[in-house]
Amino acid sequence: MRPITRTLIASMLGATFVAATSANAQSGKEWTMYGGDYANTRYSALNQINTKNVGKLRVAWIRSLGTLESQESTPVVVGDTMYVSTSSGPRYVFALNARDGTIKWKYEPELPRDFMSTVCCGLDNRGVAYANGRVFVTRLDAKMVALDANTGKELWSTTVVDYKNGHAITSPPLIVKDFVVTGYAGGEYGVRGALQAYKQDSGEMVWKTHTIPGPGEPGNETWKGESWKVGGGSTWYVGSYDPKLNLVYWSTSNAGPWGGHTRGNDSSDVGPYTNLHTASQLAFDADSGKIVWHYQMTPADVWDYDGVNEAVLADLSIAGRKVPALMRADRNGFFYVLNRENGNLLSAEPFVHVNWAKGIDKATGRPIEDPTKRPQLKKWARNVCPNLFGGKNWEPMSYSLQTGLVYIPTFNLCMDIAGKEEEYEAGKFYLASEFDLDQADGGGHLSELMAWDPVAQKRVWGIKEDLPILGGAMSTAGGLMFYGDPRGIVKGVDAKTGAILWKFGVGTGIVQSPITYMIDGKQYLAVVAGRIKGPPSFLGKIGQRVIDASAEGGLVIAFELGQ
Repeated sequence: MRPITRTLIASMLGATFVAATSANAQSGKEWTMYGGDYANTRYSALNQINTKNVGKLRVAWIRSLGTLESQESTPVVVGDTMYVSTSSGPRYVFALNARDGTIKWKYEPELPRDFMSTVCCGLDNRGVAYANGRVFVTRLDAKMVALDANTGKELWSTTVVDYKNGHAITSPPLIVKDFVVTGYAGGEYGVRGALQAYKQDSGEMVWKTHTIPGPGEPGNETWKGESWKVGGGSTWYVGSYDPKLNLVYWSTSNAGPWGGHTRGNDSSDVGPYTNLHTASQLAFDADSGKIVWHYQMTPADVWDYDGVNEAVLADLSIAGRKVPALMRADRNGFFYVLNRENGNLLSAEPFVHVNWAKGIDKATGRPIEDPTKRPQLKKWARNVCPNLFGGKNWEPMSYSLQTGLVYIPTFNLCMDIAGKEEEYEAGKFYLASEFDLDQADGGGHLSELMAWDPVAQKRVWGIKEDLPILGGAMSTAGGLMFYGDPRGIVKGVDAKTGAILWKFGVGTGIVQSPITYMIDGKQYLAVVAGRIKGPPSFLGKIGQRVIDASAEGGLVIAFELGQ
């Protein structure tokens, strides 16, 4: 596993970096970053709301977000202020009084009229980042801006990449030391993915690392001809960070285009054409951007098993010893546990029904494919499970330090898929593939919120749902796990048993995970809600059921314990 050469835009900084944020959802009362902490656990040490009193939760306040597209933002709470972005650009970023939802300030960016034309799968925005009195916002026109956290005034703006070529940014950046790090989307548009770091105070780029190796870089030989130029490997979701190792963990999307005949052997015998570093987990040196190690989940991906799902970091007791682990529930249906120091595979087992591969070869880390399930040019692979929505999509899972379990929003869907001829045109969809995703797998359910033991690699319990597209999970030291569903029902669950202890209908669909925070000695639960529209449209009649299940909306709602 060799690193590729990165492009250094600025020389190495010799000064000591200032810590961007020391708050951590596991130890503090705030929710200061997307995943709750650098490890992306979405676990809170707060326990005022617990299994004994969760049934007393009542609405504390509601705030309209002013847009109706898919609401996927995770609010960030610093002190008594909540920072939350909306869909459609974002159209707005709000600073709210986290006690009562009143507006402190509102940021409304000016976006180009055509920014929607190169956004793949919905006008979503998943939130902002905070550090050192600044709020960092990424946008669908592929810009990143810094705002004054007290006033909302724009401090600087930088173009990360040209949106007209098919790029967009849908997820919040990661704060690392004095840097703000971001990726971008575009795996369906023939882009070449990269991860980029900027100075927090000025927006000046410090380093940029392409995920797809070019000529002369290790790994370029894994691409047929010049296919690397449009190879995908975008970095559109979120990163994790280990301060002790000084490693940033980011994952990469599908190979582009989906049709494998464009970049390899068009066969299960992929030979050298594994298409590095697509559908991969990468570890970057935080200071230089150099790739320290990589692990590829789906070599020569032809299923759109987009590998961007978040890396969750924890120290696990495996075979009697403490291991610095990285956990990920991948779209390809396997739950991976890697050593986060070096990327070595510790275990990989299916957490949903998988038939495209018979397992993972523990010696090589490669999937053992069923050749009949690999689509080829003008040759259909039928009943492939999971489908390209994956065993898990981007909706975040949570790892509870209290129970040792991971809570995963999973799908139960299959597909037919085949390759086709298609010419690349910049800024246009480039798939070279056709598919039918309107297929339920067995069992009578389309999704399941699953509790998974990452050490024993087995399902502990699950809550089956009749619709796909689950909201993400969040767990707490109160013995609880919270999630929402497409009908707009937020649920409080006993984290050990899976018993539903409380539920409340917010009036519009929930896609994102709830959060929790404490002010003036009172714990709050908050969730953003707004019906998802883009991705379900790929699911035919199944997707229409999701769209019809709730009204349009856009709100953030906070709960508190009643008497």
